[in-house]
Amino acid sequence: MIRPPAFLRSLLLAVLAAPLFPDALLVPMDASQRDHLKAYGIAWLSVKGTLPTSWLLNLRGGSFLLPDNAALAEAAARRGVTVERLSERALAQVRAQIAGMNAAEIKLEKPPRIAVYTPPNVNPWADAVTLVLEYAEIPYDKVYDREVIGGRLADYDWLHLHHEDFTGQYGKFYAGYRNATWYREKVALSEQEARNLGFETVPKLKAGVAKGIQKAVGDGMFLFAMCAATETIDIALAAQDTDIAPPEIDGTPIDPAWASKWRYEACFAFEKFLPSVQAWENRFSDIDFNQVNTPARKEVTDFVLFDFSAKLDPVPTLLCQNHQSRIAGFFGQTTCFRPDRIKDGVTLLAQSIDGSVRYLHGLWGKGAFTFYGGHAPEDRSHFVGDRAPNLEIHRQSPGYRLILNNVLFPSARPPKKKT
Repeated sequence: MIRPPAFLRSLLLAVLAAPLFPDALLVPMDASQRDHLKAYGIAWLSVKGTLPTSWLLNLRGGSFLLPDNAALAEAAARRGVTVERLSERALAQVRAQIAGMNAAEIKLEKPPRIAVYTPPNVNPWADAVTLVLEYAEIPYDKVYDREVIGGRLADYDWLHLHHEDFTGQYGKFYAGYRNATWYREKVALSEQEARNLGFETVPKLKAGVAKGIQKAVGDGMFLFAMCAATETIDIALAAQDTDIAPPEIDGTPIDPAWASKWRYEACFAFEKFLPSVQAWENRFSDIDFNQVNTPARKEVTDFVLFDFSAKLDPVPTLLCQNHQSRIAGFFGQTTCFRPDRIKDGVTLLAQSIDGSVRYLHGLWGKGAFTFYGGHAPEDRSHFVGDRAPNLEIHRQSPGYRLILNNVLFPSARPPKKKT
């Protein structure tokens, strides 16, 4: 029997598998959506099922377009996600609307392999990304220092960092919590792990971890960091050839020549900053605008997302998709970034009313990074030991939506620019 060429067989199978009725499901992401956060989980399900899935940038808050699939519709109904069925004519009207406005249709092609960098022992404060991933029902793996040093990040497309202190100074909580049980346990476990992995001190281990993360980004991984991790990973990278940890932390003196060994060029996003080298100071550097745990503390203000051209700049447009452009501010150990500490070439995505930068994005090698200041949206002032926010009452949170935009970012295939 004569068989057609492979590409013709694939085309024939695709045609036979196509639905007889080209209707679609629209997942609106404007004010009509009942649960914005779980809506991302429905989009993830569609991508995971290798179903044709699109993100409609700037259309009704960044809606999702899915096939009219019974399983997807059932999952949306069960999770309380609003969907609208579109006829063939209505779908054509939607695409015509996109063509005539600042909007774009972005294909989502594969589910990202997600990892969250988190310690094996439970911290006494919440991780906003872990919280929203579980609420949206998007699966992820946990990794920590051993996996990073062992090269396991090559298995993932997307990595999240939250309030980790990559300077190895235990969150700069020495002054207030050095006698607390959770702090002492963290120190003991961290020192043992550093020895197990062949490092003399915890700061040296964390510097190795920071370099491992940066290598993975350079090889093509997407990095999303919040709170203290945004600031401390760049401090660790700048200090990789020296020692800025005070003796109260690692038992060794600070390198008196540390300033001459500083490497701003090794940092992802920041430059011209000065670190804190005092154990009694509860701050990492002068990158953070708000300096929340110091006498110089500035109050947090709302922040506003920038507008981008969906057709010319789809990546920053995607990262800023939302049903609100102004979002309530919230503190973190690192809350917002000083504009004069941000490198040229980094894209600013949102600015606070006070002029500080809340949200930024940049490229590193074959990969990319996004930094989002603050600890937990919908939790203005989160203290050690506080309970995590209940997302059942924040299911339309614009602040949490920015996190989930980043989760789906590796799935997106922006259209090629015309030359």
